[in-house]
Amino acid sequence: MTKRALISVSDKNGILEFAKELVALGYEVLSTGGTKSLLQQNNVPVTAVDEVTNFPEILDGRVKTLNPMIHGGLLGKFDEPSHVAQMNEHGIRPIEIVCVNLYPFVETISKPDVSWDDAIENIDIGGPTMLRSAAKNHDYVTVIVDANDYSAVLEELKADGKTTLATRRRLAAKVFRHTAAYDSYISNHLSNAIGEEFPENMTLTYELKQTLRYGENPHQKAAFYAKRLGSDFSIAYATQLHGKELSYNNIQDANAALQIVKEFEMPAAVAVKHMNPCGVGTGETIEEAFNKAYEADPTSIFGGIIALNKEVDKATAEKLSGIFLEIIIAPSFTSEALEILTQKKNIRLLTIDFTQEKQDQFNVVAVEGGLLVQEPDRFGFKDATIQVVTDREPTEEEWEALKLGWAVVKHVKSNAIVVTDKQMTLGVGAGQMNRVGAAKIAFEQAGEKAQGAALASDAFFPMGDTVEAAAKAGIKAIIQPGGSIKDQESIDAANKYGIAMVFTGVRHFKH
Repeated sequence: MTKRALISVSDKNGILEFAKELVALGYEVLSTGGTKSLLQQNNVPVTAVDEVTNFPEILDGRVKTLNPMIHGGLLGKFDEPSHVAQMNEHGIRPIEIVCVNLYPFVETISKPDVSWDDAIENIDIGGPTMLRSAAKNHDYVTVIVDANDYSAVLEELKADGKTTLATRRRLAAKVFRHTAAYDSYISNHLSNAIGEEFPENMTLTYELKQTLRYGENPHQKAAFYAKRLGSDFSIAYATQLHGKELSYNNIQDANAALQIVKEFEMPAAVAVKHMNPCGVGTGETIEEAFNKAYEADPTSIFGGIIALNKEVDKATAEKLSGIFLEIIIAPSFTSEALEILTQKKNIRLLTIDFTQEKQDQFNVVAVEGGLLVQEPDRFGFKDATIQVVTDREPTEEEWEALKLGWAVVKHVKSNAIVVTDKQMTLGVGAGQMNRVGAAKIAFEQAGEKAQGAALASDAFFPMGDTVEAAAKAGIKAIIQPGGSIKDQESIDAANKYGIAMVFTGVRHFKH
């Protein structure tokens, strides 16, 4: 009996060649809709599905293959006597190969103005059902959902007249991953559309972007997955212009640098080491901003990641090329800048479209046995209810320094203290077990530059000791959330030393 292959694809890439090869191998090809028309137009012998089912397509094509004549041929065990008897009784013939891909649901919902009805009409029903039937019965049926698998299947068919069980199992597993991802896009889109923020089940789908050489350490395996409908303003959607492939730690640090530089509209440069900023600078030009970031910590920037929010020009590129850097991220590079920077073989140059506004709705962090999901911390200075709690108000220059510190401190690991002037960070104390310890690190780094500078804290002061330390360092303005039962102790200390202190009412913990 002639073997049969059912082909119905929305992605027509390579399908003509695949179908012709199957016909040459003696297969009868069954098809429907646009795929059938394409095969007919190219003189590939094809049998319409409705000839097999003896039932026409109905409901505007919603029902075509949902029929026992199709699914019996997909689910029947070809060597099980009772199955064979029932198939013969009902005139059902086996279908040995299924090649199906699905309605373009993701492409449809990617459109900014997609309607509810358009989304619903692009939910495939028959396709996933055929795929799941064939994949379940992979002991007998070869199921293909990816054009990249056509050649491997044809090779085995030509060599042995059938595919191996190992191949069929591999393809079946791929199908179930594919349909699971497809369903997750549907469920997430509909849940978001009706405002369901934290559903009883959360299914997340990511696509493999890159297999990494190793993880945080060489003994750990790792890979980088991208969210297909995720934020365009992200490392996952960056374009790499030059340099060796990104590592696990590169990606983490690059993401941290990008999140900080997003905070600024004026030219800004951010240097990151181990996911903490070691220097942040602003200026009238991107060259001036980088100079400030470099000046903030010329030691720690060595081997760091730089993110800039304006095009890299020749002058800035010359400065960047003078030090060892792992990655430079920017909206673009001039041709002169690229010529300079690509002289360095290994440096990674990434571009990201800074005009994109699409950002992820939630941050997801894995913990042993589960996930933590939260809104990103997008709370900025303009969102805060600012309260000057001391006798002295900040000067205009101190306000600028406080704003800069507030923008940076929320991206520093808690406990976090950032010392700034109006253009750059002067000292960063990150990830300490107590706030005074973080402050001491920041003051030590700032040195004499702390005289007259501003201090930003990610959380309130539980007592007045941090203000005391700040006064000794020469700090003249402080921004912090407030909210401690000992706030008055800190306020009194600030008044004692003539420090202006501002409460925002919002903390910025980053663990």
